Order: sequence, then C-alpha cells, then structure tokens
Amino acid sequence: MTITPNEIINKEFKKTFRGYDIDEVDEFLEQLSEDYEKLYKENLNLKEKIEALNEKLSHYVNLESTLQNTLLLAQSAADQAKESSKKEAELIIKNAQEAANELVKKAEERVLEINKEYEILKNEYNMFKSRFRALLQSELENLDKEYITNEK
Repeated sequence: MTITPNEIINKEFKKTFRGYDIDEVDEFLEQLSEDYEKLYKENLNLKEKIEALNEKLSHYVNLESTLQNTLLLAQSAADQAKESSKKEAELIIKNAQEAANELVKKAEERVLEINKEYEILKNEYNMFKSRFRALLQSELENLDKEYITNEK
C-alpha cells in the first residue's frame, strides 16, 4: 500500500499522557510530507519518462525490425534479379551458340554442295574438252584427207 503525501500530513495520532510533543511531531510530519511529496512527484516524473523512453525504444525496435526486413527483402530481390539475369544471359548465349552452329552447319552444307557442283562442272568441262578435242581432231583429219585428195 502506497502512502501519499496528503496521508502523511493528515495523519492523526492518539494523545496519551506523557506522549510526544505534538508541535514537534506535526512539524516533523509536515517536513516529511514535503520531502515525500517531492520524491513522489519525482518518482511519477521518472515513471512517465521511463514509459516515454520505453515507447521510443519500442518504436526504434520496430523500426530496426522493419529495416532488417526491408534489407532482407532487398537482398532477396537483388539475389533473384541476379539469378534471373544470369539465367537470361545463359539462355541468350545458348541461343546465340545454337544459331551460330546452325549457320556454320548450313555454310558447311553449302560448301559441300558447291564442291559437288564444281566437281560436276569440272567433269562436264573435261568431257566437253575431250569431245571438242576429238571433234577438232576428227575435223583436222577430215581436212587433211580432203587436202590430200584435192592435191592429187
């Protein structure tokens, strides 16, 4: 049970024969009441300050928690973005490599086709050259025969 300053100042004691000096007791109680009232008010002020500080502390603890959560979310988002970018880059590289391989394959196939066409044309040319040479040879022989026949 807490005693208030008013209870101290208003406290009445029984009067007995050969008791304490009433004025001295009243004076002491008044001084005690004043000192107690100062301490009581100071205690109330300190409790209010503690409550205010606890509220601020709670606010800062909540703020710290929010900041930590925000930091974790930001880190997680950064990690996800990094991973997503890495996968996208790998996919782009893979697609580019596949496209390059396809171009190389088509180019190699075209080179083979051109080489085949070249060989065919070369063979046709050689055949034409041989036939034309044979034709020319035959015509030269015919001319020689005619010349010989005409000279006689």
